[in-house]
Amino acid sequence: MPRGNSDDQRLKAAVLALAGRLPRMSWDDYFMGIAGVVAGRGDCVKRRVAAIIVRERRIIATGYNGTPRGTVNCGQGGCPRCASFVKSGTNLGECLCSHAEENSLIQAALHGISVKGAALYSTCSPCLLCTKMIINSGIAQVVFNASYPLGARPLGLLREAGVDVRRYPE
Repeated sequence: MPRGNSDDQRLKAAVLALAGRLPRMSWDDYFMGIAGVVAGRGDCVKRRVAAIIVRERRIIATGYNGTPRGTVNCGQGGCPRCASFVKSGTNLGECLCSHAEENSLIQAALHGISVKGAALYSTCSPCLLCTKMIINSGIAQVVFNASYPLGARPLGLLREAGVDVRRYPE
């Protein structure tokens, strides 16, 4: 018996030594990695975006872009704008798809979860409409990967409202 304990102790020491040498990913890497997976659920044929709302390093809501619940998916022809050859950034008011940021905020509200003071991680910077929702919902920080092609106004508005904005990776 005593020998087994010694083997267990050596194994534990080896595991701890190895773990100390392995690089540990940052929280930003972790949440952006998860956002990348969530984006795969999106059903918009024009763009796949995801948003994750995090408070105290815990995910409290996720969202991806696509048509409203209970309607025909974008990829199956549910959104006439996305099914057309319209130029990117035009006729956005005709798009039936909800944005990832919008859906993540809706999911939190649907389940009675406050997002006040939380961080929103997104695979894309928010559009102006989502920016207004983010500000009014009380989100304190936005971390995004790619820039939305419609200009810098939304990011400026977030900063003006006191929301911490960071591009990932820094």
